Amino acid sequence: MSKYKIGCGLIIYGSRQNTDLPGVLAELAAAGYDGIEAGNLNNGDRTPDEIKSLLASHNLELAGVHTGYGTIEQFDETIRFTEAMGSDYLMVSGVGGQDTLEDYQRSAEVFNEVGRRCSDAGIKFCYHNHSWEFKDFDGTTGLVALYESTDPQLVHACVDTYWVQHGGEDPAAFLKQYADRVAYLHFKDMNPDGSFGEVGHGILDWAGIMEAVSGINAEWLTVEQDRTDKTPKESATMSCQYIRQTLGIYCSRGQVS
Repeated sequence: MSKYKIGCGLIIYGSRQNTDLPGVLAELAAAGYDGIEAGNLNNGDRTPDEIKSLLASHNLELAGVHTGYGTIEQFDETIRFTEAMGSDYLMVSGVGGQDTLEDYQRSAEVFNEVGRRCSDAGIKFCYHNHSWEFKDFDGTTGLVALYESTDPQLVHACVDTYWVQHGGEDPAAFLKQYADRVAYLHFKDMNPDGSFGEVGHGILDWAGIMEAVSGINAEWLTVEQDRTDKTPKESATMSCQYIRQTLGIYCSRGQVS
């Protein structure tokens, strides 16, 4: 039995996560997931208590909340929502359009402050990489500069396997190098044509990735597939089946039909 819980990012469901959240949760519970990762799910319609009750009715947890870059005030609102939901993790998506190391260092100042506020609320603040942070700046990268310019106790890493590969690096080697920084993981595969794929059905080296993950103190392995040419239910189920049956990560739901 593995120590990890398996989550699924609701991004694959698009707008349906807001129009049919009960149906989405039912599908993910049936697929074998332990929890979900989402943005601000209340969408003006549901209170945190209502969302928590809905999750509990499907025996699901909120693995984490995912947000975009914003002002301190906008982060404060998301922190309050994350705290009200009882989630321990807040992810921020990587910042695009940064052309110099100084740009990353300025972002680091914001992230240190947001990380401090999250820490005060008992939440781990995690930076989610994409591929643009791997741009070379005279021997270093924007992501390394961001790591070096932020307090590792306040700004953790949410490593996305697909985007590390897309950025030209080996996900397993990267995870080993920054194992002490990683607090949360996004599992995402890459199809041969470079598109998003179901975990275990693309070109990523999952045996190597899992070897690296074994040295990381993380609670959640969260599947995040941005888009699919199948139904979201089909893709989510395929990924969960592979993680459980091939990678040997225990799912609490029993057998997936």
